[in-house]
Amino acid sequence: MKSKPKGAYAQAGVDISAADKTKDLIRELVRPTFGPEVLTDIGHFGAFFKLNKYREPVLVSSSDGVGTKLKIAVIMDKHDTVGVDLVNHCTNDILCCGASPLFMLDYVALGKLHPHKVAAIVSGLAQACREVGCALIGGETAEMPGMYRSADYDLAGFIVGVVERDSVISGEKISQGDAVVGLPSSGLHTNGYSLVRKVFGIDRDALALKMIYPELGRTLGEDLLQPHRCYFNDLKPFLGEIHGMAHITGGGLVGNIPRILPQGCSVEIDRSSWQVPAIFDLIQKKGNVKDEEMFRVFNMGIGMVVMCGKDSATEMLEKLPGARSIGRVISANGSERVIIR
Repeated sequence: MKSKPKGAYAQAGVDISAADKTKDLIRELVRPTFGPEVLTDIGHFGAFFKLNKYREPVLVSSSDGVGTKLKIAVIMDKHDTVGVDLVNHCTNDILCCGASPLFMLDYVALGKLHPHKVAAIVSGLAQACREVGCALIGGETAEMPGMYRSADYDLAGFIVGVVERDSVISGEKISQGDAVVGLPSSGLHTNGYSLVRKVFGIDRDALALKMIYPELGRTLGEDLLQPHRCYFNDLKPFLGEIHGMAHITGGGLVGNIPRILPQGCSVEIDRSSWQVPAIFDLIQKKGNVKDEEMFRVFNMGIGMVVMCGKDSATEMLEKLPGARSIGRVISANGSERVIIR
């Protein structure tokens, strides 16, 4: 029996049947993230979300991607963690404003649409959304032959959260003498992977990811695919006491803390107050990277920085595993906003 000839679009590299199968898989994965506020199913031209129970709601939005960490996922053919990375990154960003996540949309673009690969990606998105009470309300899956190689893809997300207007965390309450609390990262999170790929020669030799380093206790690839940590559930009980927060992403401590500091304030960081994870020491030694650049590219083991009063800091240090007192807010002296000693 002869097989049915491919249509013109399929011959051009776009498989509509695969797209339909993918939508069916996605629908079953995301429905468990829906609450009563979601008024539409996957597949409509737009997603409806009912906003209620707020006095003076302020919507807070953010978008981001996973970056070249995706190249590690492609080489290792492991796709169920990058969705976790994306949701947690976006959630942490709006958390810095005091917002709770409401809903999220994703965008996946691929060279070749493999339904089960997309399902693995979405399974991570859905898992992370459930953990923070966020609806994965919609998205787009685009098959783009010629734009991406067959195995490659890009992943981006768009999140919307809400905070009462009088509860917005803007950083204006930060003042000299405030404590600075650091919460540990789970590794690189989603930043610095282009440098890491160069340092370890991953693009030339994928076997580099299978190398076991004693200081890591696992393969390099396993360490590099550790999901971006989410801080929402840890910090939610403390939101009313926090004066400012900085999510430590691209730019590191030096680049992100100033985003929340009011005029006249700087932060002094004691780098001996936490143990820098082994992966960063390994990158620095193997790549001969200077200290200053390490702190501008990577989070160096601190994924979220919180500025608050000393009593609140004491409570956080007691209740949040791994939390460290890493510095203090000082009066600005010159142009340096973050001083690492």
